[in-house]
Amino acid sequence: MHWLEIGALGMLAGVIGTGAGGLLAVVIKKPTPRFTGTIMAFAAGVMLSIIFMELIEEAIAFSGYWAAVIGLTLGMVSFYLLDHLLPHHHPVTPEDNPFGGYLKKGTLLALGIGLHNFPEGLAIGSGFVGSTELGTSLAILIALHNIPEGMAVAAPLQQGGTTYPRVIAITALAGVPMGIGALIGAAISGISLYILGLSLGFAAGAMLYIVCDELIPDAYKSAGAHLSIFGIFAGTVLGIIFTSWF
Repeated sequence: MHWLEIGALGMLAGVIGTGAGGLLAVVIKKPTPRFTGTIMAFAAGVMLSIIFMELIEEAIAFSGYWAAVIGLTLGMVSFYLLDHLLPHHHPVTPEDNPFGGYLKKGTLLALGIGLHNFPEGLAIGSGFVGSTELGTSLAILIALHNIPEGMAVAAPLQQGGTTYPRVIAITALAGVPMGIGALIGAAISGISLYILGLSLGFAAGAMLYIVCDELIPDAYKSAGAHLSIFGIFAGTVLGIIFTSWF
């Protein structure tokens, strides 16, 4: 598959994922925390199965254990630094203007999520170089993970008075950097098998950080322990079935 095709598929996954979250928020109006939390838990379960059944296994197969471990470490550390330098959780303080504060929060969230989508695109790009099936799995998975992120961007924009078409457009645009990341990931991973293994390990580390730092804690906070556990279990089972089909 050509780099441009991989970049286009990565961009499609990003735009559809965050855009679907924005559309869902507009349709539901006020999605309950339990609903969004369950979606996040489900996405976490799917991601865990892909990380350990696909990404790490493929990284070891292509380049050996050390490449997988080094890539995993680089992915975790990179996302840790990115999360601290460019956080995408921006609470509105009571001192903020009721409308201006919400607009500011929505804009900052869109920017932060857009920047975080770039390394997720790297994961998709390296996945497609490994195999079309792995790249497709990652694209679908990350698009699913982006739905609650799109909803998180849409909610404050709606409360700030932004029109529905603009809300959907802004949330969709937050997924565009994923296409750029997928293009670069495909180019880098195609250099050698060792670089491909490192890239797949990096993707696994980045996704593991997202699961541990964002999805599971936010799911527990929003949906509670029981719904979160059910969501993680259901997502893991679906992920196992999904990877077995491929």
